[in-house]
Amino acid sequence: MRVQTFPRSQILKEFDLRCQALTANNNRGFKQEFEELTDVGKDLPTRAGDSEVNRVKNRYPTILPYDHCRVRLSIQNSKAHSDYINASFVPGGASERDFICTQGPLCNTMADFWRMVWEQNVRIIVMLTPLRHKDTVLCEKYWPLERGTVYHGLIQVTTVSHKQGPDYFVTSINLRQRDSPADRIITHYHYPSWPDQGVPKDLSSLCAFTEHVRQHLKAIPALGPAVVHCSAGVGRSGTFVTSLWLMQLCARGIQPDVRAAVVDLRLHRMWMVQTLAQYILVYRCLIHWLGGGTGGNLTRTKQIQEASLKVNHHIKDHQGGRSGRRRHRHRENPLPDPPQNTIQQILHPRNLLRRILPSSSLFNPGSHNS
Repeated sequence: MRVQTFPRSQILKEFDLRCQALTANNNRGFKQEFEELTDVGKDLPTRAGDSEVNRVKNRYPTILPYDHCRVRLSIQNSKAHSDYINASFVPGGASERDFICTQGPLCNTMADFWRMVWEQNVRIIVMLTPLRHKDTVLCEKYWPLERGTVYHGLIQVTTVSHKQGPDYFVTSINLRQRDSPADRIITHYHYPSWPDQGVPKDLSSLCAFTEHVRQHLKAIPALGPAVVHCSAGVGRSGTFVTSLWLMQLCARGIQPDVRAAVVDLRLHRMWMVQTLAQYILVYRCLIHWLGGGTGGNLTRTKQIQEASLKVNHHIKDHQGGRSGRRRHRHRENPLPDPPQNTIQQILHPRNLLRRILPSSSLFNPGSHNS
């Protein structure tokens, strides 16, 4: 697509002005934008995830994949339901299937998780949750933390190396199907300091981690989607994918549109970017990243950070289905769901980039490609 591109300094300046407007009047703009997203995708069908035979495979009963973009596994032993996993293909700037967002594996879904990784030719896994929070299990330990081998179904999982970064862990994992000489190396990124309720305290740490993953994705062939998961696979996962996606656009000189990106993601998986605090966090990350890690306009970054922290004190994270029922609130300017007979047109890959670009970024005649 022919789009107008801008220098990074101009993108930062205009995005900073946008943030100033949203922060004014006690974050009124942020609140209105986020409220307008509440009903996006709410009528899309989730028949497979809600079927009785598959309910045991869902970590949280209210977080289900939409039928139109759920990841389908190969059928095992002629059992039709064996193709189900609570995972969704979501866009990330190049196609409708740049990422797979999924729940943290359960004991009874670890084999399915690794089968999905193998069948979808995944080479990068991003994990955004600790394994436990106090007495609550948020994700099962589906890989060896230290060097060693475990088996999940027909997949042999071997930890080759395990390195600790500033605030995250990078593990190299060898995958092999039993009785097969073919193997693959998977890079597993684990960022455990993002709390189940809230947002990370260290913005620089999260931005550095996201940029590290972005550079890795940029450097390797696009063999398959990257897997991103937290506990439910919607809040923290959606926030990470939105941030990385918009960083990719900014790196190409394209102005970011946070609201439009979240709309797109919510048409692929429910509750992506689940809380207002997480929504504001996307803006914070982009301001920080666009400023080269110095925060850009330091005053504005501090104001957005304070706004996010204030919101975080008053909003309980919905992740995990604890408050995950879909709410219907009165809004002055609600964003209606698209009619069902137009949903396929909206989700067509050729419309992907256009959906998150402001109209002003379309090229004028005679301009060059980005």
